Amino acid sequence: MAKTELILIKNVVGLGGEADQVKVAPGYARNFLIPRGLAIPLTGANKRRLEVLKQRRAERETHDLNSMSELGRTLSQVTLLVKVKTGEDGKLFGAVTAGTIADELKNQYEAAVERRKIHLAHPIKSLGDHEVEMRLHPQVHVMLKVRVESTTPLPPPPEPAPAKAGDKLEKGARPAKAAEAKSARPEAKPAKA
Repeated sequence: MAKTELILIKNVVGLGGEADQVKVAPGYARNFLIPRGLAIPLTGANKRRLEVLKQRRAERETHDLNSMSELGRTLSQVTLLVKVKTGEDGKLFGAVTAGTIADELKNQYEAAVERRKIHLAHPIKSLGDHEVEMRLHPQVHVMLKVRVESTTPLPPPPEPAPAKAGDKLEKGARPAKAAEAKSARPEAKPAKA
């Protein structure tokens, strides 16, 4: 069956980017791409328009690369503070996800980053410092430092009781109190026959 040649005006997932010349099935072109304004037919006049589209695409891609590089340099130098609720033992209620990190970046630094650009192997489920990879652009990869802190104050660690000089036991020895308690037990009476 004959294919229809089109020039894409916008990026189409699985087909191509802006200003790409593609061949598609006639029904796909007639019923989907052209009515939605995603493509135009390949004609002599539209071929001249193709150069303008390619130039606009190149300018946009250069601008995106420059802005994401600048954002990447800025984000690589900061530490994002994420406060979460925890239990008494310091365990998180839930986890810190890419969406949480994107929201905190917007709140703290007014940096709008899509959550799909933040790559976590697994959600963060522990307090402390973590490094998160951000793929802002195909050519811009940045590591963001994230510090997860608790909003619930943690109880102070228990202090060990001071040891007395005579409290040290040899290996296998019983404590004095246990030995005294054993000797204080009444002797078993012999059974009457």
